[in-house]
Amino acid sequence: MPGLLRGVARTAVVAGTATAVSNCVSRRQAGRWAEQEQAQAYQQQQPAYAGPRPTEPANDMGSKLAQLKQLGQLKEQGVLTDAEFEAQKTAILNS
Repeated sequence: MPGLLRGVARTAVVAGTATAVSNCVSRRQAGRWAEQEQAQAYQQQQPAYAGPRPTEPANDMGSKLAQLKQLGQLKEQGVLTDAEFEAQKTAILNS
């Protein structure tokens, strides 16, 4: 009888250890998947304002004025900082 009890106890310890390790691996893998999903979601987001698109013709004065007005509105709304505004304004005027 003591040998049978010892065998049952050993089996219980092994099963408990295996369960604990399995749970740890599952949690770690779930964390990795969550990080990957978060990284993909971040990459899919587009910036609120990326400046004028390179494919847009910005040579005529009307287009530049429209872009500058939009830029001014974004600055008034607090979307752009003063430094960002100045950098974008310079880019529009130099294009």
